[in-house]
Amino acid sequence: MSNLILFWHRRDLRISDNTGLAAARQQSPKVVGVFCLDPNLLERDDVAPVRVTYMIGCLQKLQERYAQVGSELLILHANPVQAIPALAAALGAKAVFWNWDVEPYSQERDRTIINALSENGIQFLDQNWDQILHSPEEIRTGSNGRYTVYTPFWKNWISKPKANPVETLQNAEGLTAQEQEIAKHAGAIALPSAKDLGFIWDEELILSPGEAAAQARLEEFTTRAITEYQEQRNFPAVDGTSQLSAALKFGVIGIRNVWQATIEVLENSRSDEAATNIRTWQQELAWREFYQHAMYNFPELADGAYRETFKSFPWETNEEHFQAWCEGKTGYPIVDAAMRQMNEIGWMHNRCRMIVASFLTKDLLINPQLGEKYFMQHLIDGDLSANNGGWQWSASSGMDPKPVRIFNPASQSQKFDPEGEYIRQWIPELRSVDTEYLVTGKISPLERHAVGYPDPIVDHKIQQQQFKHRYQQQKAFSGAE
Repeated sequence: MSNLILFWHRRDLRISDNTGLAAARQQSPKVVGVFCLDPNLLERDDVAPVRVTYMIGCLQKLQERYAQVGSELLILHANPVQAIPALAAALGAKAVFWNWDVEPYSQERDRTIINALSENGIQFLDQNWDQILHSPEEIRTGSNGRYTVYTPFWKNWISKPKANPVETLQNAEGLTAQEQEIAKHAGAIALPSAKDLGFIWDEELILSPGEAAAQARLEEFTTRAITEYQEQRNFPAVDGTSQLSAALKFGVIGIRNVWQATIEVLENSRSDEAATNIRTWQQELAWREFYQHAMYNFPELADGAYRETFKSFPWETNEEHFQAWCEGKTGYPIVDAAMRQMNEIGWMHNRCRMIVASFLTKDLLINPQLGEKYFMQHLIDGDLSANNGGWQWSASSGMDPKPVRIFNPASQSQKFDPEGEYIRQWIPELRSVDTEYLVTGKISPLERHAVGYPDPIVDHKIQQQQFKHRYQQQKAFSGAE
C-alpha cells in the first residue's frame, strides 16, 4: 500500500482553509483530490442549470489550483458508494479523507462508503467539520438539548471562540504516470462541461467561479458594504449584500476565512454604528449555521413541516396560481419582479425571497414545498438547509416562535423599494407607471392592460383572512402550539 491519501471534495471546492485537506497533508506528502459527479444528485428534478454551471466552473479552477501545488484533481461520474472505494482500492491508497456534511443523504451515503473502505482495509477520516464554525454537538442547550429557536442559539454560538483558518495546501505529490492510467481504468474522466451533463445556462453568473473570485468578493464586501449592511441589506435595488451564498454553498471559500475577515473589519471599525452593521452580518452567518444544525439535528425537516399545525395543513392546489407565481405574473409588482430576477439571473435578493415565499403560502395558500422546490430548480446558491429553513420560516411551518407572519406586498414595496427602482428593473413594462401607484400596486386596470401587465390574481386582504381562519381551525384540530 502506498502513502497516497485521496481527498474527496464535496462542498469544499478549494484548497485554502480546508480542514480535511490540511489534515490529509499533515499525514502524507502525497495527496490527490477527487470529486464525484453523483447521479443521485445530478438526476434529481430540483437541480438548477445555473448551479451546475457554477459548480463545474469551480471544479475547473480547483483543478488549476491542484496543478499549481504539484498534484491533481481526479473526476469521477458514478455513484460514489461504489466509485470512491473502487478508486482507492485500485490506487492502493493509504486513506480517503473528506469533510462531514449535515444533509441526510450525505450522511447515509458516507456511512455506506465507510463500511466499504473498512472492508478493503483502507483508512478514512470523515469527521472534519469544514462548512460550519461549530459542530452540532458543540452548540447545545443547558440541558444538552437541540436548539429550535435562533436567538438562544446565537447567544451560545457567538460566546464560543472561533477557529482560525487552517493552513492552505502549498505543495503535494501527485500520481505517477502508471497511477494515472490505473485511475482512468478505475473511472477517472476529463471534467465535462455543464452542457455535457445536460444543463444549459448561457447567462452571465453573478459570481465568477473559484476561490480567487470568492476571496475578491469577500474583500470587496468587507471594505465597502459591510459597515452599512444593516441599513442597506433590505433594499433589493441596492448592492448591499455580499452575494457569497453560492461560494458558501459549494465551499469555494472557507467559513473560518470569512469569519476572520469580519473580525478584522470589526476591530478596525471606527464607530458603534459600523460595529453594529458588521455584527448584523455575523448574525446572518449564524442564521446559516443555525439552519445547518437544524437539518443535522432534525433530518425530517427535509421532508416537510416542523410544526404539527402544518403537517396536514389544507393547502390549495391551484395550478394556474402557482404558474403565475413561478412566471412573475401575479399582478403584484414586487412579487413579480423578484420571481423574474430569479428566473433570469439565478439569484434573488433575500428580502424578496421572504416576500415571494409569504405570498405563495399566505396569499395563494399553496404548499411551501412547491416553492421550495422551484427555488432549488433556479437558484445558483440553492442549498437544502438554507432554502428549507428560509421557506419554513416564511411559511410559519418551521422553528419560529412567531408562527403567523404575513408580508403585505404593498407595504414591503413602499418600505424597501420606495422609488420603484427594483420593480422597474425587472418589470420593464411598468417603467412608465407613476411611483406611487407602482409601489402600492394600485395600478388601474386600464393602465395594466395598456402595458400588458396582469390584474392581481388574488386579493391580499381576503387571502390573509382566509389563511388565518384555516390556521386557527388547523391549530384547534391538531391541538398544537
